Amino acid sequence: MSPEEVAAAGQLACLLEVSAPKPGNVSPQLHFHDTRYEDFLASAVAIGPALAAAADRPLGVTIRSAIEATVRWTGSNTNLGIVLLLAPLARAARRVNGTLRQHLSVVLAGTTVADAAEVYGAIRRARPGGLGQAAAEDVSAAPTVTLRAAMALAAERDAVAREYTTDYGITFEVAAPALRAARRAGLDWTQATVECYLSLLAAVPDTHIGRKLGAGEAERVSRRAEEVRAAGGVRSLEGRRALAAFDAELRDPRNTRNPGSTADLTCAALFVVIIEGGWDR
Repeated sequence: MSPEEVAAAGQLACLLEVSAPKPGNVSPQLHFHDTRYEDFLASAVAIGPALAAAADRPLGVTIRSAIEATVRWTGSNTNLGIVLLLAPLARAARRVNGTLRQHLSVVLAGTTVADAAEVYGAIRRARPGGLGQAAAEDVSAAPTVTLRAAMALAAERDAVAREYTTDYGITFEVAAPALRAARRAGLDWTQATVECYLSLLAAVPDTHIGRKLGAGEAERVSRRAEEVRAAGGVRSLEGRRALAAFDAELRDPRNTRNPGSTADLTCAALFVVIIEGGWDR
């Protein structure tokens, strides 16, 4: 794919993800106390040049460039997890003679200590909430291991980091298949995005919630997502009522029940499906 096509796929994935009314997340009519829907639109546009250049510069530089561009347009962390997921995919998408996941495996295996240093700088710049401190290779200090090795140290507590250690196992084996199935069933992109998100949240407890409120609460939210799916989700009136109730349960003044990691993984799945299958309206 051309650099412009890769960038467009990444930007479109971001726009579809934030525009879908996913329970507990920012959407066109629902904002957080510190972040509005428009901030996410600006972020989607801002990262385009970095994604377009992903094949021509080190992975860490791509990530830091995307975050720096985002910070210039927004006042809060809107897309750190998304950028961490999309940057390797964008680099992989420019390779030839193989599948996207095969190329991704090569990209992740080739990360360096310099990549880790750039990403640590990007994380400090984004100032994500609920990050905490790590016993080893904390982002407040200079890394001594490759980016993939650093992500492995955080994999137990962070779903985005875990993807770096599994060649995006959740994205390719859970989220993207759910999205494709929803599209094959006739759902539009917005409905399919919500269904993908629900399927993912039901299958994998959200680590963003887990870091803030504990594993028990993350697992409870996953059970509720499964209940909403069983009620029909976007496919029925009863399901849509269950979706609205679930959304209300997940909202509080400090966004502590925001399934942010699940939203990030949903965006990665959108990118994968668009890259592998093209843009089919």
